[in-house]
Amino acid sequence: MLLVFTHKITPRLTYIFKHIFVRVLNIEVEFTTKVEEFVAHNGPKLTYSKAPLGKEFFIKNNSLLFEQGINDLTIKVKKWEETPCFFPTGELSSIPFDIFAASFYLITRYEEYQPHVADKHELFSATQSLAFENDFLTKPVVDIWAYKLLEKLLIKFPNITISDRTYKTISTINVNEAFSYKHKGIIRNFAGYFSDFFKLNFRGIGRRTSVILRLKKDPYNTYSQILKIAKKAKTKVIFFFLFSEYTTHDTNVSSTNRNYKLLIKSIIDYVPFGQLFSYYTIKSAKKLNKEKNNFELIVNRPVTKSRQHVNRFEIPKTYQNLIDLGITEDYSMGYYSHIGFRASTCTPFYFYDLDYEIKTPLKIFPFAVNDDTFLKQQLTAKEAYLKIKAIEHEVRKVNGTFITIFHNTLLSDMQSNEQWKDLYEKILINTN
Repeated sequence: MLLVFTHKITPRLTYIFKHIFVRVLNIEVEFTTKVEEFVAHNGPKLTYSKAPLGKEFFIKNNSLLFEQGINDLTIKVKKWEETPCFFPTGELSSIPFDIFAASFYLITRYEEYQPHVADKHELFSATQSLAFENDFLTKPVVDIWAYKLLEKLLIKFPNITISDRTYKTISTINVNEAFSYKHKGIIRNFAGYFSDFFKLNFRGIGRRTSVILRLKKDPYNTYSQILKIAKKAKTKVIFFFLFSEYTTHDTNVSSTNRNYKLLIKSIIDYVPFGQLFSYYTIKSAKKLNKEKNNFELIVNRPVTKSRQHVNRFEIPKTYQNLIDLGITEDYSMGYYSHIGFRASTCTPFYFYDLDYEIKTPLKIFPFAVNDDTFLKQQLTAKEAYLKIKAIEHEVRKVNGTFITIFHNTLLSDMQSNEQWKDLYEKILINTN
C-alpha cells in the first residue's frame, strides 16, 4: 500500500490518484493529512504538496486538484525525456511535472468545458485539442506517465507490491444501417433506383434487384461473418444498434420493422450489446429516454451500454443525461475525424463531473480507432492497417485496452469492400 501525504484531501485528488495507482498500476493507495501518520508509515509513501517533509518521494502540486469549477489555465507542453508533459514542478520534485494535475486535466476533458468553436456536427474538434496541437493525440500519455512514475517509485521503494495488468482488445460494431436494400420500403428503394440510374450505376441496380427478389443476400448482412471472425480471434465484440426515427443523419431501417427486431434479438443471444443513440439526442434528453425505452421493449432487458452516433456528445450534459437513464458504460470517447486518444488514456475510467465536482458511476471506455476516419481520409486498407498497428503498439506497451469501431456496412459483400473485410480479420487476429 502506498501512503500519500497532502495538505488537503479533495474529490479531484482522490479521483485521479486512484485512477493512476489503482486502475493503471494496480497499487493500493491511501491518503493522510497527518504528518505523524505519514512519518510513522514504514511502507512506500509519497508527498503531494508545495514542499517536501524530508527526503521522501515528493511531487510538487499544481493547484488544479484543490480548485473548484473551470478556470483559465496557461499550459505549456515540454518533454519528460521523450514524452510530452505539462504543469512543471521544479528541482525539488522527484519528477519534473505534476502528473496528477495533468492527468486530471486530460481525463476529465477540462478543455471541452472551456469556450471553443464547434465543428460542423456542433462538437469539440480534435484539431482544437491540446493533444493534437502538441502532437501526442496518438499516444496514451496518461498511461505512459503512470508507468514512468512507477519506474521512479521502484528505485526508491524496490519492494513495492505491484501486479501487472493484462492487455485487452474490444471490437465494437456500429449498426447504424442494418440493411442496404432489404426492409427499407417501396419509396426508399425507388429513390435508390432513381439515384443509381442517373449515376449510371447499373451494377447497383442489378444488385438491388437481386436482393429484393431474394436471389442474393443483402450486402450489409455481415453479422454472422463478424461473429465468426471474433470467435476465431478470441476477441470480445460488442454490437451497438441504432434504434430511432429516420432522419438525415440516422438512415437505418424503421425501428418498427419486424425483421430488424428479429436481427437484434438473434445477435444479443451471443454477444454483449449496447444502444447507438441517434444524432439528435445530444439536444434532447426526452428523445434519448424515448429511444432507450423503445429499445428495451425489444431486447427485454435493461440497456446499460451506450454510444452516440457520430460520437456526438456534449460534456457534461450528455453524460449527465445518460446517468439519469441508468447507463453505466459509454463507448463514445474518441473523435470521428482522427484516430488516437481523446482523453489521452487507453484505460477505462469513471466520468468526473466538473459541474458537481463528483466521480460518477458512468464508466467511460475510450476507443482509439474508428473505420470512418480512414474512409474520410481516403486511405487504403494497407495504409489504415499500418496506422492501426502503430496505435495498438502504444496500447500494448502499457498493457491497456485497445478498442476499435467498425461498421457492418464497411465489412459488406460489395466488391469495393473486400480489402476492408480482410483488414478487419487481420486486425482482430494480430492485435489480440
